[in-house]
Amino acid sequence: MTMSAESVIPPRMGRKKLWHQRTAVKFPQGTFERIAAVLVKPEVRMDFIRKAVERELKFREAKRRPKKPRR
Repeated sequence: MTMSAESVIPPRMGRKKLWHQRTAVKFPQGTFERIAAVLVKPEVRMDFIRKAVERELKFREAKRRPKKPRR
């Protein structure tokens, strides 16, 4: 029996990275329970936290922009 150089199984690639930066964050006792109480299925706690951080960043960045004068 001769072995072929070609494989029957095509080469695979792993999933593309969605989240390139990591950090460990400590929360006060009870925070995860509060988050769990307001999550809507199938929402994930980490998605909730990411959205909250993004919303806060947009809010603060908007406050820092110089306001255009009204006419």
